[in-house]
Amino acid sequence: MEIRLEKFCKSFGSVKVIEDLDLIINNGEMIALLGPSGCGKTTTLYAICGIHRVISGAIWFGDKDVTALPPQKKNVGVVFQSFALYPHLSIYENIAFPLRIRKEGSADIERKINEIAGVLHMEALLDRRPGQLSGGQQQRVALARALVRKPDVLLMDEPLANLDAGLRLEMRSEIRRIQQETGCTSILVTHDQVEAMSMCDRIALMNEGKIQQVGSPDEMYHQPRNRFVAGFIGNPPISFTEGKIEDGHFNAPGLRFELPDRIKASSVTPGQNFSIGIRPEHLLPDFATPIEGEITFVESQGRETLYDLRLAGGQIFRSIQTGQQTCKLGDQIRWGIDVDSIFFFDEHGLRI
Repeated sequence: MEIRLEKFCKSFGSVKVIEDLDLIINNGEMIALLGPSGCGKTTTLYAICGIHRVISGAIWFGDKDVTALPPQKKNVGVVFQSFALYPHLSIYENIAFPLRIRKEGSADIERKINEIAGVLHMEALLDRRPGQLSGGQQQRVALARALVRKPDVLLMDEPLANLDAGLRLEMRSEIRRIQQETGCTSILVTHDQVEAMSMCDRIALMNEGKIQQVGSPDEMYHQPRNRFVAGFIGNPPISFTEGKIEDGHFNAPGLRFELPDRIKASSVTPGQNFSIGIRPEHLLPDFATPIEGEITFVESQGRETLYDLRLAGGQIFRSIQTGQQTCKLGDQIRWGIDVDSIFFFDEHGLRI
């Protein structure tokens, strides 16, 4: 089921939350609505579901305009952050609830529940109550309840937020497996870039009610459209610094290097203010263009070590390096940057 949002707008009183949002979600794909708190991602999800009424614009499921339809008239499955299970009902009855609302027969209900329980590997849980399950098991029940009605669209609002780190990792792969097996068009709302990048075919990154960029996880990381996208995607995060172009070089306090040919060939002008972004893997001892500073932070993560490097101008750059820790706090070092991999942004934050 393809989903289209056309000039979608949503306000709460005088506060405009979403303005003229356009988005196409392809049939069978899983897309993430990613962004910081308050960016409008959950509002967009609830409008697609029918919980929020659209102020203007249109929402299409395939060739059907569903803008004004209430939730019960849309064939959508929703998984909430809180799981929203009925504590007094068995797992079987929790999953059966939407089917009983549709007045399906007992034989059909039993067949569908056994089928979805097999997909989610939860056959042994059907006689229990929610209070007898772990967080990960309750998450499976919430998914089963959403999927048992064979929805055209699966909507998930921060579904992993209440799980511990180990369960989040397990459920990321589990949800992705289920989505691929069922082929259900799915939308994941999250503020966690790792979830978005590991689970979804594409990401729509939002900020202040607008989509900043839509693309695959690889495109978002390696080809960010602007400084916001580059800063939001990536862990450890990218390092930025401001500077000017002088004599074909980038100049900032404590940092000077020759511009790569692709930037020289662009429309930049001498004296122009702009910023650069350097990802931690592009600041290493082996790169040729030198950068000097003091180690101000060291974090060993076993396989990798994260360093913070303070330049003479006070900027902090990050470096992530594999292998054993080779430097300590206070060391003065001379490493290098991969100039060809640096992102350049103009004064408006757009990538050059």
